[in-house]
Amino acid sequence: MTFVKKRYAMWWYAVGAVAARTGDEMSGPALLLAGLAVTGSASTASWLLAGITVSAAIGGPVFGVLLDRAARPGRLLAWALGLYAVGLAAVLAGLGRVPLVATILIAVCAGLLGPALSGGWTSQLPRVATGGRLPRANALDAMTFNLASLVGPALAGVVAGVWGAPAGVVAAAALICSALPSALALPAAPDPAGSRPAASITSDLLAGVRVILRSRGLSRATTTSVVSCAGQGMLIACVPLLGESLGAAGHGAILLSVTAASALAANAVLARRPRLLAPDTVIWCSTVVLAVALVLLAIGRPALLIAAMVIAGIGEGPQLTALFAVRHREAPGRLRGQVFTTGASLKITGFALGAGVAGPLADRSLPGALLAAAGVQVLAALCFAWHSRAHRRVRRAGAGDARRAALPDAHGRVRT
Repeated sequence: MTFVKKRYAMWWYAVGAVAARTGDEMSGPALLLAGLAVTGSASTASWLLAGITVSAAIGGPVFGVLLDRAARPGRLLAWALGLYAVGLAAVLAGLGRVPLVATILIAVCAGLLGPALSGGWTSQLPRVATGGRLPRANALDAMTFNLASLVGPALAGVVAGVWGAPAGVVAAAALICSALPSALALPAAPDPAGSRPAASITSDLLAGVRVILRSRGLSRATTTSVVSCAGQGMLIACVPLLGESLGAAGHGAILLSVTAASALAANAVLARRPRLLAPDTVIWCSTVVLAVALVLLAIGRPALLIAAMVIAGIGEGPQLTALFAVRHREAPGRLRGQVFTTGASLKITGFALGAGVAGPLADRSLPGALLAAAGVQVLAALCFAWHSRAHRRVRRAGAGDARRAALPDAHGRVRT
């Protein structure tokens, strides 16, 4: 009976994660297409997408603290999902009817809750898949992102083509709302932070930040993934123009689905053999793979587009699985929610900055924007190498101090 309940819990978790994340993945392309349809400017459309993602840097850490304190984190997740869906509807209602600045401000407010759809869900995974089931469940959880990335953009393109670009935003909000029952059914926290001696939210925020900064694995993985995600945001902003090179802007969403299918296949391999490669190795290797894919896209030949997007998926999918594995490995239980939502918020912000920069660049030169994105991926790999080298220096210095402490001083005493 216990086995059945555990399997059912994981299944129910996955249903909610797929629904919420499919709506989230659909909302980005849908907003891009809606913005492009109303304003006719790729730059304006990219700023609309940047608006709903950039505020995650503020919302993620605070939401993580509240999640760690909650006795029923599922209820808090449900509220966040519902309000995020309302925010999408409000952005659509204001587009073309109120000044663009006001519409972007609405998007910024809605984006505060964005990390709930990513890190908020994943932080609850150890309560659903306990013990030795976590590595495989982690890979399956990453696959829900890939499945969402596969279905979401394609669905946005299909809905936009049949019913118009605004309908895609409505469908994305509806999908997010459909995840509410699964969020409400998530297990209660066995020892929420709220049951311990009271501490201020600021203290908890600082504790979470200190964990990320002081853990070599977390700080290295976080820095690398945030920079890499900025490059991925640049690619997403270029996707409508890549689609136009194939005949229509909506075809860009299909290209994203090619990347998602490739990522899903790569993660399926990791789900069967979760210990095939060390997560830290996967993280830096993925940035090199993504850089290669972006260079191929910049060449501009239609025949290379599909191959390049497949290669991009081989980089993106395993990178996400490896990142989750590092967070689960390094994050203390009482701060897990904050570590995941803070990490997610930083990635979303990096994505937003990349998308915001790439829009104007792509208006001037699409190959130039794609090459710049490839350069950002190379920078991510260099960040990983710098963190590794710094850690080796610290470790050698510590070993040297230990050896010197073991030597006797002038009086024959060993220093302690």
